[in-house]
Amino acid sequence: MSQATDTTVREDGVIDSVSGPVVTARDLDAKMNDVVYVGEEGLMGEVIEIEGNITTIQVYEETSGVSPGEPVESTGAPLSVDLGPGMLDSIYDGVQRPLDVLEEKMGSAFLDRGVDAPGIDLEKTWEFEPEVSEGDAVEPGDVVGSVPETPSIDHKVMVPPGSEGGEVTAVESGELTVEEAVVELDSGEEIQMRQEWPVRQERPTVDKQTPTEPLTSGQRILDGLFPLAKGGTAAIPGPFGSGKTVTQQSLAKFADADIVVYIGCGERGNEMTEVIEDFPELPDPQTGNALMARTCLIANTSNMPVAARESCVYTGITIAEYYRDMGYDVALMADSTSRWAEAMREISSRLEEMPGEEGYPAYLAARLSAFYERAGYFENINGTEGSISVIGAVSPPGGDFSEPVTQNTLRIVKTFWALDSDLAERRHFPAINWNESYSLYRDQLDPWFEDNVADDWSEQRQWAIDVLDEDGELQEVVQLVGKDALPEDQQLTLEIARYLKEAWLQQNALHDVDRYCPPEKTYRILGAIKTLNDEAFDALDAGVPIEEITDIDAAPRLNRIGTTPDDEVEEFVDDLESEIAEQLRSLY
Repeated sequence: MSQATDTTVREDGVIDSVSGPVVTARDLDAKMNDVVYVGEEGLMGEVIEIEGNITTIQVYEETSGVSPGEPVESTGAPLSVDLGPGMLDSIYDGVQRPLDVLEEKMGSAFLDRGVDAPGIDLEKTWEFEPEVSEGDAVEPGDVVGSVPETPSIDHKVMVPPGSEGGEVTAVESGELTVEEAVVELDSGEEIQMRQEWPVRQERPTVDKQTPTEPLTSGQRILDGLFPLAKGGTAAIPGPFGSGKTVTQQSLAKFADADIVVYIGCGERGNEMTEVIEDFPELPDPQTGNALMARTCLIANTSNMPVAARESCVYTGITIAEYYRDMGYDVALMADSTSRWAEAMREISSRLEEMPGEEGYPAYLAARLSAFYERAGYFENINGTEGSISVIGAVSPPGGDFSEPVTQNTLRIVKTFWALDSDLAERRHFPAINWNESYSLYRDQLDPWFEDNVADDWSEQRQWAIDVLDEDGELQEVVQLVGKDALPEDQQLTLEIARYLKEAWLQQNALHDVDRYCPPEKTYRILGAIKTLNDEAFDALDAGVPIEEITDIDAAPRLNRIGTTPDDEVEEFVDDLESEIAEQLRSLY
């Protein structure tokens, strides 16, 4: 459930005023961040400000019809999520209410106010297999057993972080519900499969380490030029229609992560519908099972209450931390953090707080930092290692990257994938601008690529960067004087850059083969273009006219490498490189 179930709910306050999702109450005995129930319908809310006898509450549901004088009930516990088997293959709203369960309960896709359900099924039984015996000593975080949660993921049942630990006195096995004791300790404590954790509080770890392994994405421009580390942070800013959601969905489908948590924060309903309909049908390229078998979706669309949008990112990151504690690598997609910031702005204005830049609250940067800092590669308290990689989409109004959310995000994240509306209009996807994007993880990830893909990975990438940089400068000259006015060597550079952009950086997310490109294939495509570059400049130095060099039959076949099946790429590229060399050398 979204609040502590063992806390007595008591009526001890009345509504004083209502302003949209912000409600004030008198005589309420509550602490900051406590969950409360507001009005006759029992709408869930959270305490966000206490001043004297007046308590301010943000309500996670629509408040129309709520009036002063109605009761307010406090649970005495902060907003928490249910953690346990059953979260994968689930679709939640912003406060972890399972949407499919609520739909069945209401008999409609439109939910009534005040309806609630536990975050995980309390009645379903799971096959618990213990990993401890009587007499063993256990500490907080230790794994006491496992449950086959989905065909892809084994759920590790852990001693809660707040436990005192102790010696195991009894162990259960077999079919059990999440509320039944699986292990009993000499202190009398019972360990269940279910835990609760406050969403705004980080789960404890031993150490945050420097990540050295990439989160391979299957997107050539990302893996090749702007890699993200496992445990890293990335931002995808871009204007409307530039492909933020498609890029994040591609990452969710193909990123090299054990678990995916996808947060649709304030996005259009049709986009979330597409995610909800597509993901259950998609095969997992890693395991062959359904992709949803390792995915948790949090759907908080733009027509849902604004306060729940503010909390949904915390719900998602807490679920991600729980799976990280099991030793899994988690990829969290937040689409989009701009809608989250807008929810903060709306609530802040209703609280009459002093506004900051463009009306956002003064604590915008602090909230963004606190969210992204929960990512990382960690040594867990149980001795395992796990990671959370956070990829946040940003939707700057009008594509203006100078607005506060984008700028504050850039100060925090170490990977920046800038989407470009001009590229999108030219149908170049992913529309990531290679001149504005960057990754600060390159140097620490190069050893992995050199050990696992090719020992000259960084040299090849630097060559591509240099060509693209020169192309950018030459394009400005071409706009003024035309391509034919350039020297032949610069014309050839433009031709090589065209193949880099078309055959390497461009990728078809709808093509069965090209939508995912392993790093080895990314390297081979770049190597083939480098072969064309070297052979073409040799021919130019030998006096061959530029027109003859660019007219060879083999070069256009570079655009077909991306759609060549992975098991045929080696042979295809070897043949193509030989053909390029043969045709160019025959010209002199």
